[in-house]
Amino acid sequence: MAATDTGAGGEPKLERSVTLWQITLYGLGSMLGAGIYGLIGQAAGQLGSAVWMAFIVSMIAAMLTGLSYANIVSRYPKAGGAAYVTQRAYMIPLLSYVVGLTVVCSGLTSIATQSNVVAESIIKLFGLTSIPVWALAIGFLMFIGGILLRGIKECMWFNALCTVIEASGLLIVIVSGMSFWGSQNLFEFPPEASHNGELGTIAILVMQGAVLTFFSFIGFEDMLNVAEEVKEPKRNMPLAIILAMVAATVIYMAVAVTAVSVMHYSELPKALALVAVVQKAWPWFPTVILSVITIFAVSNTALVNWVMGSRLLYGMSKQGLMPEALGKVNESRRTPHVAIFTIFAIVVVLALIGDIKALASSTVLLLLTVFTVVNLALVVLKNREETPEGTFEVPVIVPILGAAVCSALIVVRLFQGGDFTAPAIAIGLIALITVLYFVTGAGRDQARLQRFIEQEEAAS
Repeated sequence: MAATDTGAGGEPKLERSVTLWQITLYGLGSMLGAGIYGLIGQAAGQLGSAVWMAFIVSMIAAMLTGLSYANIVSRYPKAGGAAYVTQRAYMIPLLSYVVGLTVVCSGLTSIATQSNVVAESIIKLFGLTSIPVWALAIGFLMFIGGILLRGIKECMWFNALCTVIEASGLLIVIVSGMSFWGSQNLFEFPPEASHNGELGTIAILVMQGAVLTFFSFIGFEDMLNVAEEVKEPKRNMPLAIILAMVAATVIYMAVAVTAVSVMHYSELPKALALVAVVQKAWPWFPTVILSVITIFAVSNTALVNWVMGSRLLYGMSKQGLMPEALGKVNESRRTPHVAIFTIFAIVVVLALIGDIKALASSTVLLLLTVFTVVNLALVVLKNREETPEGTFEVPVIVPILGAAVCSALIVVRLFQGGDFTAPAIAIGLIALITVLYFVTGAGRDQARLQRFIEQEEAAS
């Protein structure tokens, strides 16, 4: 093994082999999830045929944090992601630990949920009613875990395949309905909700729609954690984040315009709205193809979240915040195999539990909190450290506005619908992570933490 492939003490390092187009597709695949098939119907219920506006506003709002992440990853291309930059800015191990495990938790709930979705879809598609859902779910997890253990190159190729397939599903929606473009007024809001077109009320409706669609753009968190495996990360990572977000916006807007052109917004179902659009535009088209595409889209989400979680645990281990074993890299495959197996064990348990919708909903709140903390961390670092040469930099107002937007979304989510189950679970998770920090003695390995600091200072 070459010297550049090893770290301190001759230990193997992660393989830096991911290209610009691969990391761009990785981010785009994280954003273009199967959720868009139902999201359009929900958003149209709020905004009418002007649903496309929500994607513009939410992209602008999400781009603030996306640009902050682009700045961060250009300065500090580390696998620890949010946990790393939090520690560097605030020097509070407990906060870094909570931030890191919060992001990991969001990934774990997503992987477990997607495994059950894939299992149920396969059973429905092939009529395999004699096979238990849990058995197929675990089989799916073993398949994805096997790809991760093979290496980052294999992950990126599988991700590219899934991303192309899920994007083709949305392209089918767009092409099927393009002949209907111009048949509907794209500025028609629900009369009752908009008070018959009052500008102030319309502005509020657009903001509410933007809150709903904001989460279609948060794949930059997944991208951040593979920075140590990307070639020329100072240039490629920021460019990939921006390209992925812009591409997702164009696709989402085209899909939204197509949906409300083919069907009046009041007719769009809240579930599988895009399937209904294709059925009306192309009655001859076999919708089973869209079901297969959905399986690839869901599989991609699980893969991306697993890659993110394993790299985050690996990075936190290097910081002295997690057990040292989680920082081990397989010498031949150059993957954090211990972290991958650890995530497998946890998600199997979560998948067997079944319905974890409340837990998944709470992690959305936690992610918004992480985005706020990370945006403010960039403000601290910009004021405290000299700007490195050759990095992508944004004005300090960008992370400030990003933190403000995420904080506002937290408030909206807290009081939306009057259901406080998700906030209660979110607070409970933070409390549990905090207890875990003190029980396990995380952050007390001062020798490992000091080695980490010295390596960082030498690198900079």
